[in-house]
Amino acid sequence: QVQLVESGGDLVQPGESLRLSCVASGFAFSDYGGSWFRQSPGTERELVAAVTSGGTIAIYSDSVKGRFTISRDNAKNTLYLQMNHLLPEDTAVYYCAKAMAGWVTRSKNTYDYWGQGTQVTVSS
Repeated sequence: QVQLVESGGDLVQPGESLRLSCVASGFAFSDYGGSWFRQSPGTERELVAAVTSGGTIAIYSDSVKGRFTISRDNAKNTLYLQMNHLLPEDTAVYYCAKAMAGWVTRSKNTYDYWGQGTQVTVSS
């Protein structure tokens, strides 16, 4: 069965960095796009970043562009999110998601499997 397991969430101070990882299993990882979404209490789950199956095209939310970088290692079945210059408003649960195809969109309706989430808290 499809599994997505995130790790790397932590409590950090503003300006610091974190790298999230998502290990995938149960499907041909290199055939599908992948993404990171986030959700904080009382808000909708929103796209942070997504990358196509081959890793050549990435999209980002305006709020993280220039600070976060999504990447993938298809040999390791792993999706990454490098987060630099973290801000308090980045505090959320971060979810890894599998796209339904090799391409990616900003709509969560085009992702069919989700991880359990990892908590990122940015606070001084």
